[in-house]
Amino acid sequence: MIQIALTLLVAGFGGYLFSLAHVPLAWTIGAMVASAMLTWVRPVTLPRLTRPASMVVLGTSFGLGFTAPVVEALLSALPTIVASSTLTVLCGLLLTPLFSRLSGIEKKTSFFCAVPGGIAVMPVLAERANAEIEPVIYSQTLRMVMVVLTIPPILTISVRAQSDSLFHPDVLPVDWTNLGLLFCICLSGALVMSRLNAANPWLIGPLLCSMTITAFWQPPTGFPHWMTNMAQVGMGAGLGVRLTRDYLSRSRRVALATFASTGVLIALLTIAAIGIARFSHLPTEAVILGLSPGGTPEMVVTAATLYVSVPLVLSFHIVRMLINNLLVGPLWQLVDRTRFFTD
Repeated sequence: MIQIALTLLVAGFGGYLFSLAHVPLAWTIGAMVASAMLTWVRPVTLPRLTRPASMVVLGTSFGLGFTAPVVEALLSALPTIVASSTLTVLCGLLLTPLFSRLSGIEKKTSFFCAVPGGIAVMPVLAERANAEIEPVIYSQTLRMVMVVLTIPPILTISVRAQSDSLFHPDVLPVDWTNLGLLFCICLSGALVMSRLNAANPWLIGPLLCSMTITAFWQPPTGFPHWMTNMAQVGMGAGLGVRLTRDYLSRSRRVALATFASTGVLIALLTIAAIGIARFSHLPTEAVILGLSPGGTPEMVVTAATLYVSVPLVLSFHIVRMLINNLLVGPLWQLVDRTRFFTD
């Protein structure tokens, strides 16, 4: 209990310090850096429910932006979102030989390392394909850390205010009774999705419940800003406690392959996002975050922090999550059967 309390206290203090410095995604990055530093000097512990609880809070808050007009606008943009999300998978596929060459890992496992999908989804898909799981978890974790440390600061410099956008509804006051009922419903949705073995159920379940209520009725309440900050601390601490000295030095070749492939991936997807935004007339910053190879909650929180179109960014990542679940396994089977990669 002392280790848990100390870890959360240090992570929260790190988030607070970064927020004072106006660092983008301050509570997540600050908590991640502080808890990672703590792991290098003493043992750390977090409750197993830290990340699931953070996902429930964030999923519930994200869904409150999906009003009926927003859903209608997103449906009209759906073909662009689907095509863009498929592009991220194909870019990961094309980077598989580079990852394999740099890491020394066979191409099947390298494929699941190179395709951006997050810690919750890609290890599960890799296990189903009988690929090695440990390098996938390692590479997806390092990729998320790298994206979190690069994309938000870059966008902070270039982002433009979008206060008049359809995707930025008025901030509602918090109705604590409705908020309590909403949490009960969303938590039930998370438990149902968990029983169905869905990928990342603690985010998807609450998100679907909150979206449905908002789209077919109206946002039942505003959402406390401090609560999303605490959820960010939980996310950041969950990443930071993984970054022990032993973990980071476990496989330098895999780390090198991850950094190199992620750098190329960020460059390719950013260029593609700018072109897609101009062609589709969608907000450029939202498309960049939507195509970013980072995790769903991290990129959506970045969008909220920078006042970029949160529902639009979230839609990109939801569709990519679905495409990963439906396409990644069969895509590898096709690649393997046709011997697309030759040594």
